[in-house]
Amino acid sequence: MRELKVGLAGNPNVGKTTVFNQLTGMHQHVGNWPGKTVEMAEGNFTHGDYRYDIIDLPGNYALSAHTIEEIVSRDFIVDDSSDAIINVVDAANLERNLYLTVQMMELGANLVLAVNMNDFARKRGHIIDMELMQELLGFPVVEINAKNAGGFDKLLTTVERVAANPKDTSEKLSYGNDIKGHLMDLQELIEKDSDLLDVPSIWTAVKLLERDTIVIDKVKDSSNGSRIMAEVDKVSRHLYDVYNESPEEVIANSRYAFIDGLVAEAVDKPDVEMETTSDKIDKIVTNRILAPFIFVIIMFAMFQLTFTIGTPFELLIQSFFSILTHAISSYMPHGILTSLICNGIIAGVGVVVGFLPMIVLMFLFLSILEDCGYLARAAFTLDMVMHKVVGLHGKAFIPMILGFGCGVPAIMATRTMENEGDRILAMMLVPFMSCTSRLPIYIIFIGAFFSQHQGVVLLGIYLLGIAVALIVAAILKRTMFKGLSSPFVMELPTYKVPSLKGILLHTWEKVKDFLKKAGTIILLCSVILWALQNIFPWGGTNPKMSLLGIIGSFFAPIFAPLGFGTWQAAVAIIAGLASKEVVVATFGTLAGMDSNDHARITNLIHDTFTPLSALSFMAFTLLYTPCIAAIGTIKQETNSYKWPLIMCAITLISAYVVSFLIFQIGTLMGFG
Repeated sequence: MRELKVGLAGNPNVGKTTVFNQLTGMHQHVGNWPGKTVEMAEGNFTHGDYRYDIIDLPGNYALSAHTIEEIVSRDFIVDDSSDAIINVVDAANLERNLYLTVQMMELGANLVLAVNMNDFARKRGHIIDMELMQELLGFPVVEINAKNAGGFDKLLTTVERVAANPKDTSEKLSYGNDIKGHLMDLQELIEKDSDLLDVPSIWTAVKLLERDTIVIDKVKDSSNGSRIMAEVDKVSRHLYDVYNESPEEVIANSRYAFIDGLVAEAVDKPDVEMETTSDKIDKIVTNRILAPFIFVIIMFAMFQLTFTIGTPFELLIQSFFSILTHAISSYMPHGILTSLICNGIIAGVGVVVGFLPMIVLMFLFLSILEDCGYLARAAFTLDMVMHKVVGLHGKAFIPMILGFGCGVPAIMATRTMENEGDRILAMMLVPFMSCTSRLPIYIIFIGAFFSQHQGVVLLGIYLLGIAVALIVAAILKRTMFKGLSSPFVMELPTYKVPSLKGILLHTWEKVKDFLKKAGTIILLCSVILWALQNIFPWGGTNPKMSLLGIIGSFFAPIFAPLGFGTWQAAVAIIAGLASKEVVVATFGTLAGMDSNDHARITNLIHDTFTPLSALSFMAFTLLYTPCIAAIGTIKQETNSYKWPLIMCAITLISAYVVSFLIFQIGTLMGFG
């Protein structure tokens, strides 16, 4: 069986990930690029006599050197021994999508163009002549439907044919006679230098005129570098004199001229663009007045459904662990081992896993909102309402929205931001977004004190995180991160019905991480907490006098002004530094579960907190230092210990101040 290595490239929101999921199914994994912190998805599958190893390249609009993701994508095309590149494009937005295609043609990539979302294009009156487009581009063009895998067999057959007969796709490019002549002069000099023959000379020539720093450094170090750079300076001056524009602008205009000519020939469009369903929906969903209210309503509905649908399943899992605990305690002799299993492992890990149905539902709803196109509108809503106050634009809000799922990929998502100050500021804000690892904390406290208003209270917590993030951003933007943000036009993808397979895969990827965490970090922390309480009982049977109780009692006074100055709450807060789910695991371990009475943990919560102090505690766990994984990710992304430490200080101070205000003002108002 022959092996093929294929890259999957395209703009964001063109269905590239859907294509990847459809092709690979469950045979995929996520990791970092060698030597980079950029995440990659890689999968494998078989088709006929071929075994495919397919790499989902980062979604890019171009292949410049502006972001690390763009550099990674072009390095893969240039340096990796890929057999072909599948370039997925949106049929309804060809002009924008083909800019990346042209840049890959300059690289000499062995391309197959996969034209997706043709149904949306036809609704707008766009009729694409695939055969003519293929003739004009000089490489295969295949119509596909990523949602139902339509056209995939033809796509893969085409890839196999192209892989067997690679073609330099740069030969069809046209930049106009004047520019073409200058590029040919540069190519002639470049081709005389053996150090520069690892990539097409046309690409090197274009990048030199665009003043690409990576390519310039490479050329300067080559044997013919001085002559080449002298010619680049000469051509740049000439282009500026002729066009009164920088060479970068001239090259970009030439690319768009080629694309415009291609589209004019191969795409039949109506004289007046028809208003699409997405346009009609956006008139309401992105309305300046209605958008914030719609956002709140959608979030409330998501939270309310999470509780309504998830509670019965949560009770079933809790019953299972209660029965398991009762069976173990009944048939095993009472002792250290039985206590470890029942009061340590099951009480800690079991209570967290009990909230799995709620977490699955939350991930499921977030995946639906993302895949249907609404999450981009939610980011747009935040940007539209707050960017004038905070001073941040566009891309900074996308990682914040992603932070509702998990902080680690949300922090990684800041890579798309060109302005380094904005990027670091966005990293400082992501931890304030309530990730799903905090959800078990809210569920257990809301269930104990606010069962009649579950959706409202949970919505309030999430909105509190957004509000604090925006206040902190406004302060930091006027102190540590002064200056204007880079403007950015936010893309709003076309609304579409998400594919069931895609939603389930997205949900499973996140649930898998949660279960992995439950089987590693939470299990380890639960065993350690149990040991500190039971192996070192310095005060006999009094848990407060165990080593765990002594540690908690030492830190408890710090939290007294916040309303939860008990040793149990202090221990939970400290344990939560590893992972926020461990906060609930701590209460489970402290409560113990040596019978089938699962209400012990609820009784412990009632004995330790009041409704007001519970609100204060939830606010603190929402805002204080994120998990170790998020801290490590910020260190990786900034290559410095400075910013993770600053982030920890900002989140701790914010959490303390907000919780202090909630408890003290609530007490003054008589809610204590």
